[in-house]
Formats: sequence, structure tokens, C-alpha cells
Amino acid sequence: MNNTIETILNHRSIRKFKNEALTPEQIEIIVSAAQHASTSSYVMAYTIIGITDEVIKEKLTSISGHEHVRNSGHLFVFCADLNRIYQLASEEEQEKMKESIESTEQFLVTTIDTALAAQNAVIAAESIGLGICYIGGIRNNVKSVNDLLELPDYVIPLFGLAVGYPDHRPEHKPRLPFDEIYHENKYDMKKQASLIQQFDRELEKYYLSRGQNTRKDTWSDQMIRKYTTPIRMDVTKFIQDKKLNKR
Repeated sequence: MNNTIETILNHRSIRKFKNEALTPEQIEIIVSAAQHASTSSYVMAYTIIGITDEVIKEKLTSISGHEHVRNSGHLFVFCADLNRIYQLASEEEQEKMKESIESTEQFLVTTIDTALAAQNAVIAAESIGLGICYIGGIRNNVKSVNDLLELPDYVIPLFGLAVGYPDHRPEHKPRLPFDEIYHENKYDMKKQASLIQQFDRELEKYYLSRGQNTRKDTWSDQMIRKYTTPIRMDVTKFIQDKKLNKR
């Protein structure tokens, strides 16, 4: 097993960071790694915003509900961005572009591009001894985040990424079984129930034995709770107001 695979397999979310800022060189390495991710048709449909303003960081901490937004070495906000492409064109060309740019297909392109770039950034950060935590909580009030960062049409904030020097080492959380994730040639529902039951037993043991926040819980119970309690239902209208995913 090489160092890259070891880095990937050793991933864990870090929520406590040392009080040490990232250097400009580290930030450049992380962003450059993000830029070298695969991208659909060379579009590179994302923008990364580094948050250094303490007032903005405080507001994002409040919106997300996570102290490590404030207390990390650096906070990145990853944005899906088709505005850059739109601004290349004349007014006449922009009118012709709208049908494509506002389509679900291009919404998928920009969100996938952004996620690929972010994961490259994560692997780069972890490979140089840093820890990370994705911050989906910025979508708790996505309109406020949008206004705070002054994002134009065709740009939406997808998630934050807190990066810094780890100040704890949480246990490695189990993942679904290989055979539950990997299917050959067709979607195989027959094996699903038994594999998930097996995983639930494994995860229950993990929660009961870990050093902090022990509890009795399973993956199935978590997912049922999550999807029977809708959250962030304002995001659909917000995205369409930003003129994405309209067609």
C-alpha cells in the first residue's frame, strides 16, 4: 500500500484544531491540488473562497453551529460557479447560453466539479499532516451565506472546509461493507438487507466502545431519522433564484 492510499484510508473528520494558522504556502498547495482535480469538459466550474475576516468567520460559525469553523487553521468555502463562464460572453451570447447554464445537467456539472476539487484539497491537506472537516452546515441559512460572501447569479455556496493542525485523534468510523457499495453489472438489492444488518451491528459496537460521545445507535436508525425529518428545504428555491437547476 502506498502513501496516497494510506492517507485516504486513514481519513477522519477533525473537529478540534490547534491554535495555529495555515501558512500562505500551505493554502497555495491545497488550492493548487484542488485545481488539478478532474473537471467536466475543462469547465473548472467552481470558486474557492478563503475566509480570513473574523466578522465573516463569526457569522459562518453561528450559521453552521460548529465552533471549528472559527477555531481552525483556515476556512475555505467551496462554491459551484457558472458565473465565470457566463461573463465570458456578449449579451447576445449570454441569451443563447441561458438554456444550457440553467439546466439540471449543468447544475450537476458544477456541483460534481466542486466536489472533486474539494476532495483533492482534502487529500493534499491530510498528506501534509493537517486535518479537515467538511461544513455542510453553511447551508443551514444558505441565503445569508450567499449575501455575506456577495455571490453573484450562477454561484452558490455548497460547503465549507475547515483545515488545520489536529488537536485530537478520533476513532476511525466504520464504512458500509464493500459488497454493499460495489455491485457488478446491475444494482443488486438481494444482498442489501443482510449486509446492512451486519453493518448496523458493527456500528453499534463502535458507538458503545468509543472514547467520547458513546451511545446506542445504528446506521439504519440514523438514516431513518435523517430522511423522515426534512431540513434545509429552502435550498431548492434559493438555487433556482440563483438561476441554476431551473430547466
